[in-house]
Amino acid sequence: MAKLGTHGGAGKLRIIGGQWRSRLIEFDGGGSVRPTPDRVRQTFFDWLMPVIEGARCLDLFAGSGALGLEALSRGARHCTFCETAPRAQAHIKTSLLALGARAYDMVNMDGLYYLSQTWHRYAVVFLDPPFDSDLLGRALADLPKVLAPEGSRICLEWPEGKKPELPAGYEWLREKQAGQVCFGLLTYVPP
Repeated sequence: MAKLGTHGGAGKLRIIGGQWRSRLIEFDGGGSVRPTPDRVRQTFFDWLMPVIEGARCLDLFAGSGALGLEALSRGARHCTFCETAPRAQAHIKTSLLALGARAYDMVNMDGLYYLSQTWHRYAVVFLDPPFDSDLLGRALADLPKVLAPEGSRICLEWPEGKKPELPAGYEWLREKQAGQVCFGLLTYVPP
């Protein structure tokens, strides 16, 4: 995984590209946070290279915040971090302040509830909910109402052997596996 180590319940991971490249951030290493591995993050951002600059992003089940922080480091215009765990939120806020980030929102709200309430539209969405939940399928069903009208990209992760069924309108653009983590890139075209 992306853990570089833990101390006092905090794990550390490294931003791998952009203006904050090589900067270390802490995450709640003592909790249930499972940061996106470096290899997976690098692949996601290779895929997103043509669209990440200036994009409005949503890190829906933020956890460590690694995907949203990486997006901001690589030129995203704004990122909304949606996370309900207080310790995870505190680590994300600390990282954002330490990096000098300015264009972000931190939302203390259930991800599915957020999708039903927000009026914001996003060009890039990161979906990496806990693997032992049904949140990925439920989020995909509710996500279209918050996607930018054209060219949106959705990065998602799932455990090996549990590939999600896509609701109507989604199309796979890319798909890979790294160890036991499967991941892919989607777009959405209204049916």
